[in-house]
Amino acid sequence: MTTSVFPLEGGCDCGHIRYRMQTTPLVVHCCHCRWCQRESGTAFALNAMIEAGQVLNLGGEPDMVDTPSNSGAGQQIARCPHCSIAVWSNYAGAGPLMKFVRVGTLDQPDHLPPDMHIFTLSKQPWVNLVGDIPVFTEYYDRNQHWSASSLARRAALLPQIEAYQATRKK
Repeated sequence: MTTSVFPLEGGCDCGHIRYRMQTTPLVVHCCHCRWCQRESGTAFALNAMIEAGQVLNLGGEPDMVDTPSNSGAGQQIARCPHCSIAVWSNYAGAGPLMKFVRVGTLDQPDHLPPDMHIFTLSKQPWVNLVGDIPVFTEYYDRNQHWSASSLARRAALLPQIEAYQATRKK
């Protein structure tokens, strides 16, 4: 992925939801867990993790749908109120501060291939993961696998994430 393609725009099928990713995501996960398979209705979910402030709303507001998650903490899936397409998720850990943009909702999704395959222990047996992209049976240590710039961006957001988490514990 190169920074020269940014910003990238995307949205839902009916055009009500439009957004712009201003910069590269921190990481792009191809998640093969059973939860992502069920939520996406296919073999995996391809999510670009990015700071919420780097995703500009260009259209209508999505409905935020509370959905269970494997962690038990839940997530909110942003869906178009008209066509119901899921455009991103907010997981409980970072809440509204981080978006997991559904790569398939980008106008040019081919610019964001996965950086890694995660939770492959439950991948569909017919999915072939041969190639140069790192594969993890579950999750991984971000300090070993994220770029220095992604780690720095996450570190800059960490005080806000910790403040958000503190409000959830009350």
